Amino acid sequence: MMELSTTHLLDLSHTLAGEYLKQFVYPWQALEGISDLILTLGAALPEEDYDHPLPGVWVHKSAQVAPTAYLGAPCIIGPETEVRHGAFVRGSALVGASCVVGNSVELKNVILFDGVQTPHYNYVGDSILGYKSHMGAGSITSNVKSDKTLVAVRDGERRIETGRKKFGAVLGDYVEIGCNSVLNPGTVIGRDTHVYPVSSVRGAVPPASIYKKEGVIVPRK
Repeated sequence: MMELSTTHLLDLSHTLAGEYLKQFVYPWQALEGISDLILTLGAALPEEDYDHPLPGVWVHKSAQVAPTAYLGAPCIIGPETEVRHGAFVRGSALVGASCVVGNSVELKNVILFDGVQTPHYNYVGDSILGYKSHMGAGSITSNVKSDKTLVAVRDGERRIETGRKKFGAVLGDYVEIGCNSVLNPGTVIGRDTHVYPVSSVRGAVPPASIYKKEGVIVPRK
């Protein structure tokens, strides 16, 4: 069985949410409080470093935000991050340092650790993306089951109930998601794992592995 705890998946030194995340055994337990967390963190950010263009919106002065991007409250955009043309930050988005939020990307109720790239046509909702993880073009998190029942995380024969109707994915640090892949509700991917393009992924995927297709997961060499 895979270790699914917060500290096994994520290096908490690479996000403003580190202290908040420490209190949770599993990272998806943190999704409920992201909005309140952002408002608390934002109120304490140094005014000399962050612009505050709208209530509940904080943007580091070194960040680049295209005039056509939408920043919905509450959100924090970290230093050296680029928010490109047509990005739609719906709200409840904590975006770290040196991230890319690209063309036509939509973020909602997420934590993006430092160095995360969502550069092209991605939807990321009710999810946590670890340090320097990368979503290939067109890859998305599916955060609601088709039958609208509560999401569970499956790890082999083990089933962990999350109690949440909306939960997309947790990506460990340095995860690479191939283009046009779908991460189904309750997907958890261990650190340093690569997912092939055009994959449909569900459940827990071990760290340091390559996900080729369902049932075909091999160790990275």
